[in-house]
Amino acid sequence: MEVRTLALWAEKKGIHLMGTGDFTHPQYFAELQGALEPSEKGLFKLRNSLSPVRFLLTVEVSNIFSVKGKLKRIHTILFAPSFEVAQKINQRLSHIGKLASDGRPIFGAHVKDIVKIALDASPDCLVVPAHAWTPWFSVYGANSGFDSLEECFEEEAKNIYAIETGLSSDPAMNWRLSALDRITLLSNSDSHSPSRIGREANVFDCEMDYFEILQAIRTKDPKKILYTIEFFPEEGKYHWDGHRDCKVVLPPEESKKLNNLCPQCGKKLTVGVLHRVEDLADRPEGFTPSNSIPFKNMVPLDEIIADAFDQAVATKAVSQEYERLIKQIGPELTILFDRTEEELRSIALPKVADGILRVRNRQVEIKPGYDGVYGKIKVIREAEQKETSTTASRQMELF
Repeated sequence: MEVRTLALWAEKKGIHLMGTGDFTHPQYFAELQGALEPSEKGLFKLRNSLSPVRFLLTVEVSNIFSVKGKLKRIHTILFAPSFEVAQKINQRLSHIGKLASDGRPIFGAHVKDIVKIALDASPDCLVVPAHAWTPWFSVYGANSGFDSLEECFEEEAKNIYAIETGLSSDPAMNWRLSALDRITLLSNSDSHSPSRIGREANVFDCEMDYFEILQAIRTKDPKKILYTIEFFPEEGKYHWDGHRDCKVVLPPEESKKLNNLCPQCGKKLTVGVLHRVEDLADRPEGFTPSNSIPFKNMVPLDEIIADAFDQAVATKAVSQEYERLIKQIGPELTILFDRTEEELRSIALPKVADGILRVRNRQVEIKPGYDGVYGKIKVIREAEQKETSTTASRQMELF
């Protein structure tokens, strides 16, 4: 997960701009300075490389602190327009935490202090609450968060212009809170391995310029932020309520009947994102604000191939077919969203092409994720699976 590998995978995915991650870590900060050079305003490119991928300086940090005797755990993403500004942030943060101990450093200060530190370093920094709904480490988290941005960030709430929806929620769920109407909803992949980048993304129509992107986010400009690309939220690992140890998974209406207690062992259930959204929502399901930015759901291409082959994602056959497709018909996001049915069927195996088209039409079956367990998504129905795997294996022999 360093910039040269990220750039390689970004090209495979069809991503033009990536966050560096981890700029607070001293060793990685030095590595970034050596690997990157300035390109467009506030952005960077790989040094001595023809890669078209650009980077902006980002880091995710963790604040663990108490408010009125209750422990709060909030993760935020910081965006900086230059190494000089990032260095100022690092100097200030080094006084309140150990930057060398983790790529996502932990601070005991109130999260509002992170906003102050970032904006004192430069008014062109951006602070975004990360994966805003996950139970344990987020602004709205059921176990350690708050009920509003104002309650969380206090006087600094006015400087919060966006939140990251996270894998277990999508914009439609967030639209149910009128308090978020002014907020730009960003979707980032939050990946911990290179192949997972792009599983969520933001689609802009503006200059490749940090400051123009910043302004688009701050003003929630629908002409410059066209749409976001989203995981099906049910596939996220905190969508429904549940207890992993007992393999109990429940929709909110069922867990509420049980007072949020596991029916197997009686311990407290982990309250999922859908439950938390319903607790805070002041609008019905399906409400769409007038100023909303659209979104498109996706299933990663390797998952579609794996489902078609009835194999695990990490198998050699799936990897080979993935590489073949992106070499022949373009990067992953182009294949998933832009190629016509005719183009897909001319290159992809029939069931892979079917799977891509089904995802576009939201014709998928999902067992929701819960308590840290990812949901299971089926693009190819069980009844088709045996025929699919046999046919795919035979057809693979032709390539």
